[in-house]
Amino acid sequence: MAAACLTLSGQVADPARDPLEKAYRALAAKQYDAAIELFETAANAAPDRASIHQDLAYTYLKTGQTEAARDQFAQAMGLAPQDFHTALEYAFLCHETGRTAEAHHIFNLVREQGDPASRATAEQAFQNIDRPLAEGIERWSQAVTVNPDDFNAHRELAQLAERREILPLAAEHYLKAWRLRPEWRYLLVDLGRLWMAMGQVEQAHSAWLAASRGAEPRATEAARELLPNRYPYVYEFRQAMELDPTNTALRDELGYLLAAMGQPTVKPEEKTPAEAKVLGDRSYRAGYLQDALKYYSLAQELDPLDFRVLLQLGWTHNVMKQDSQAIRWFNLARKSPDPAIAEEGKRAYENLRPSLERFRTTIWVFPSYSSRWHDVFTYGQVKTEWKLGKLPLRAYLSTRLIGDTRPLINQVQPQYLSESSLIFGAGLATSYWHGAMLWAEAGSAAKYLATSRNMPRLAPDYRGGVSYSKGFGRLLTARAPGLFFETNDDGVFVSRFQNDFVFYSQNRFGYTLAPNKALGGLQTQWYWNANASADLRRQYWANALELGPGLRFRWKWMPSPWLLSVSVLRGIYRIREDNPYGHQYNDLRAGFWYAFTR
Repeated sequence: MAAACLTLSGQVADPARDPLEKAYRALAAKQYDAAIELFETAANAAPDRASIHQDLAYTYLKTGQTEAARDQFAQAMGLAPQDFHTALEYAFLCHETGRTAEAHHIFNLVREQGDPASRATAEQAFQNIDRPLAEGIERWSQAVTVNPDDFNAHRELAQLAERREILPLAAEHYLKAWRLRPEWRYLLVDLGRLWMAMGQVEQAHSAWLAASRGAEPRATEAARELLPNRYPYVYEFRQAMELDPTNTALRDELGYLLAAMGQPTVKPEEKTPAEAKVLGDRSYRAGYLQDALKYYSLAQELDPLDFRVLLQLGWTHNVMKQDSQAIRWFNLARKSPDPAIAEEGKRAYENLRPSLERFRTTIWVFPSYSSRWHDVFTYGQVKTEWKLGKLPLRAYLSTRLIGDTRPLINQVQPQYLSESSLIFGAGLATSYWHGAMLWAEAGSAAKYLATSRNMPRLAPDYRGGVSYSKGFGRLLTARAPGLFFETNDDGVFVSRFQNDFVFYSQNRFGYTLAPNKALGGLQTQWYWNANASADLRRQYWANALELGPGLRFRWKWMPSPWLLSVSVLRGIYRIREDNPYGHQYNDLRAGFWYAFTR
């Protein structure tokens, strides 16, 4: 009877004994799932025993459940704060599972408070984490100094500072990143978490309240879980609105709350320049151009010297096809004291100005060498245009140069290469529409080289057609590297080619490199050519396919229309009849494009 009482007394004193014994037997038999279940039963029976959580953690590790093991070590460390071995296990697992900030914090504590052996291990682990974080913070701090509007730089700096436990720096740059991308509302959740860790409870609640009334479901759900389990107070709504003044959901909900309380509803407040600019940016990115124009105009009225707003007004009018208004804002923006804004405004103004001038003269010339013909061919045009009122047409006078630099007596060569003519004409051209333009002209062609073809020195010349050009991606003058594609397509009727209609298509796909400062700002493109030509009369010289690599380059100091190009092409004639040159050919072409408009 006494033995039975003692046995009963032992069971009451140690409720975890039986499941622990079974757990250790299962562990010895490598029955890990059964052991985990039994250790959990023991932990529930004796929740204040750190050793059970440690054994459960090690068993989780045997099954590859790293995060579960980490959480058990965390509980064990809480029950035995002076067990530095357990603290190290927890810190290593935090680092392994992405909780770098927590690992950094624990290693720092152990290296300061632990026993000698633990301090040595913690010191090495701390430095392995801290050194890359410090270097990253230095690097991204320089990046945001150079470009304060770089969203990614602010976000990276905030994350690194948080992991290194520099909470004020992290909060500062989470806030700046969110100001640049207010649609990334999860940044408000992170910002609130940091403010809470810094003891700024009301600020944390304002961030979470603003995030909880937004359009990003993930941020909304996370913020609601962090907010107190009650409805927000009126003053909390007001604080959230101060942080996020353009959050209409906050304003509406506060209005309903005040109305339900029998208090006056929120009166519309005059927006600040910053609020109007934020709303303008959001509307512009979303494609609501009329709204963007309204908010940018308000921001400009409130702060006439905000040159970024002037630039955005220009772009908004430009996208809305209101170029006469756009050029006025670009002209103002190019006077900005900010070099980046001034450069962008100047470039936009210069690109737009020629299309709005009543009179303009364009000159372009493209001399090129062809190894196939061992000759230099030159193509060029001087064209003076005048705008016909509000009609989408321009009348023009033109002088074209088409030909080569030497006589081709007794040689057979395609007409499109060897016209050797100056062509004087007058014509009409439409404005460009999505990259396309129609044109027609009448004039005379005057040959400047003697030939053996019994062709007259002066002949009528009628021509016209459609032209299309478009570029996508990182074009040659882009500031950043990347892929690009360009196409130039023309369909041309020429009376002197037996009233023929010729089609040309030149296509380039490749990669634009970043400007090379060491080589004086050299800008380069490497690409693949894919060219095709055809005509209605099926003449051999007008029906060809060409493929091959190419390179275009220019220096940054050169005017933007200037560039040099080199291509190595393999060509195929699609028509062999009456073709004296065979079926295939190779050609090395090098040329220089020069153009300007006055």
